[in-house]
Amino acid sequence: MECTALESLIEMGFSQNRAEKALALTGNQGIEQAMDWLMEHENDPDVDEPYVPPQGHVLGTEEPPEGSTPETVEARADLVEEGSAEGDDKHPLTEEEKREQTKRMMELIAQKQREREEREKRETIEREKQRRKQGQELSMIRQKLQEDEMKKMAEERRREKMEEKLAKQRVREKIERDKAERVKKFGGGGSSQAPAEPVQETPVPSSPSQEPPTKREYDQCRIQVRLLDGTSLTQTFKAKEQLAAVRLYVELNRKDGGEPFHLLTSFPRRIFTDEDMEKPLQELGLVPSAVLIVAKKCNS
Repeated sequence: MECTALESLIEMGFSQNRAEKALALTGNQGIEQAMDWLMEHENDPDVDEPYVPPQGHVLGTEEPPEGSTPETVEARADLVEEGSAEGDDKHPLTEEEKREQTKRMMELIAQKQREREEREKRETIEREKQRRKQGQELSMIRQKLQEDEMKKMAEERRREKMEEKLAKQRVREKIERDKAERVKKFGGGGSSQAPAEPVQETPVPSSPSQEPPTKREYDQCRIQVRLLDGTSLTQTFKAKEQLAAVRLYVELNRKDGGEPFHLLTSFPRRIFTDEDMEKPLQELGLVPSAVLIVAKKCNS
């Protein structure tokens, strides 16, 4: 039977070395077990090397298991001899039987290959599912972080805009209150220009012994602002108001465009800085009246 299995494997296209090694390493349990071994080890680097049985081992026999007694070994040998004798009584396979057996074995090989391919395909699909699942989880985490960051930035912008809006509203309210106080004080039909301050006459000392005149304190300041297009704005402010009030008045009433600008005086020439915006008009020497010029701010 072993010889028939070896010949069948060789007829199926396996080399003799592979067939002998498969039968020996599967304990000569049949063609199906040998074919399973060949399919599992077809990529082994030493699969085509000749099979070298262990010392005292003959192809088609098995080593006695551990603990076997001489009696059991002799009994197994008798069984092998009886099987060999029975095998000798069997008629050799005909060509048709060999072809039929080869056909069954080829079908078995094809089935084993299909099963292996299906198993590998399922494993590949499962790995791809795991990879996609992990990718989706990472994408969701990144998207959530981006959304949280965008919400945070939007909230900061809303807060900054609200603070800026409230600051402008406070300045507008202050300007309106100042306008109302000036109208109430000077009267008139709501003109934005207050009456000009009377020109102060400087007394001329009649003699060297005459005392110098006392410096007059002003609580009002008349400011004329010349715009970029040649027009001008005139408004009266309190002497203690900051220069920022004048700048805001210009921003709200100018008609010459919305370019960034500086405020300056022509004589003596002085460009007012951001720090000057916090100073009162009397400290800047603009009381009782002054002429300011609007100049374009150069981008640095």
